Amino acid sequence: MQATIGEIAKRTGGEVVGDPDLTVFSTATIDRAGAGAITFAGNQNAWERFCKSAAAAAIVSGIRPEPSDRNYIVVPDAEAAFATVVAIFRPGKKTAPASGISPQAIISSTAVIGQGVTIQAGATIGDRVEIGSGSRIMTGARVLDGCRIGSDTVLFPNVVLYENTQVGDRVLIHAGAVIGAYGFGYRNRSGRHVLGPQMGSVTIESDVDIGANTTIDRGTFDDTIIGEGTKIDDQVMIGHNCRIGRHNLLCSQVGIAGSTTTGDYVVMAGQVGIGDHLQIGNHVTLCAKAGVMKSIADGETHLGAPSMPARDQLQLFALNAKLPEFRKKLRELEFAMERLQTVRQDSGAAAAVSEIIRSERIPGIRTRAA
Repeated sequence: MQATIGEIAKRTGGEVVGDPDLTVFSTATIDRAGAGAITFAGNQNAWERFCKSAAAAAIVSGIRPEPSDRNYIVVPDAEAAFATVVAIFRPGKKTAPASGISPQAIISSTAVIGQGVTIQAGATIGDRVEIGSGSRIMTGARVLDGCRIGSDTVLFPNVVLYENTQVGDRVLIHAGAVIGAYGFGYRNRSGRHVLGPQMGSVTIESDVDIGANTTIDRGTFDDTIIGEGTKIDDQVMIGHNCRIGRHNLLCSQVGIAGSTTTGDYVVMAGQVGIGDHLQIGNHVTLCAKAGVMKSIADGETHLGAPSMPARDQLQLFALNAKLPEFRKKLRELEFAMERLQTVRQDSGAAAAVSEIIRSERIPGIRTRAA
């Protein structure tokens, strides 16, 4: 495969700076781009790396390149345009994915299946399940009784939806995810841990993505809710009765205890842990490994464990780094005070004290002689 950057510019709606007849033969990211490859640069740092690379050309956006002899294409979104170019150079197989309902699938006679639905071999569809048009249920997925799945939703292999789970349109649930398992809510009754009511379910609104091996527990009485447009990474755990807002981003290994709510556009980096019955406001950012023990107001950025506003935590980090120095100074002061104590009874105590202060260079203490 080969193309001129002029041809690529037409396909991506970009503008060529340099030689439009320059031919490129492959695509690669900057660090891997060799001679004859086209890459992309979406910020100034990437542009500088491109200028030092062997790449023949780049697709750029959001930067003001210094005058140079490099060839490039200016577009509104470099990453999106580069994805288009990669698809041109690496078209892949042209075979359409398998569609239709496999005779090896197990489907209840009471299930309602929409138009154009794909259900692969080994999938199980329970009683009174509804599946909207264009959805795909892959091998090994289990959809238990009373679930409703919207249109154009995909359940990858071995996904499990417990009873009465509600899934919206255009949802992606990746392999091994379990939606609607019992919440970890136990009460001590006569010395025994007894599981509480599990009468709620899970509602997943439209345009949600759920990563592999993520678990979302059902509510006790009401539903656990995942808001529209939220994206959940692999191996995330969301407890019972939680209400996750719209367009949240939950990164890998986040754990959210039961009955916690989040606002819209919340970002949780990897391994964030949130206690139960907390309220996280809109547009909150929680940095990696933050341990949240209190509710957080709108717009705040927190880090650390226990978490606190980023500015406060960064000040503590800076102070912690100075603790060895502070300890050393404290020991010097203690030693100086011990020497002062030993000369208190001497006839020349005043002179001795002045000499000790001068020799020890104790900060903030001055003598007349000094």
